[in-house]
Amino acid sequence: MITAFIIGCEIAFWLFVLAGLFCRYMLKQKTAGAVLLLCTPLVDLALVVATVIDLRGGAAANFAHGLAAVYIGVSIAYGHRMIKWADERFAHRFAGGPAPAPLPKHGRAHAVREIKLWLHHLAAWAIGCLVLYGMIAYVGDGDRTAALLGVIRVWSIALAVDFVWSFSYLLWPKKDKSASPLQSG
Repeated sequence: MITAFIIGCEIAFWLFVLAGLFCRYMLKQKTAGAVLLLCTPLVDLALVVATVIDLRGGAAANFAHGLAAVYIGVSIAYGHRMIKWADERFAHRFAGGPAPAPLPKHGRAHAVREIKLWLHHLAAWAIGCLVLYGMIAYVGDGDRTAALLGVIRVWSIALAVDFVWSFSYLLWPKKDKSASPLQSG
């Protein structure tokens, strides 16, 4: 049940984004577009409420309940960035806007981008963990919420691996393979 609701929320998130962008650029209704884009957090709220109701109603927490908290953390930490990404592409494709700037693929700029993405991951993790601990405290039954602690452990490991990966580019920056080697002479 909760897994289907999470999938539904992900679909609803992107439907609100696409509807908002459609109104903004195709229908030239900037206010309606902004309202639809601002509705995306309501999807997160619905997911939190549904998850807590399910747990409070006696369901034993499983990975899907933990995934709901992960979804919320990621949506809050990355939501603006995801909407901006979609907005740039929609404006370029349908409203004559400039092409999105290419992402840095090597050197210091790439390292800085990777570190910023890790900081977003850290924010998502912190928000998600707060939601998970909140669920655990609200339910008040350690046996029924043990899976939520497992989600925190797995996500913490993933965050640590992402840290090593992202910050490694400071020590070993990606090289531009298309640049010609220096010629001696």
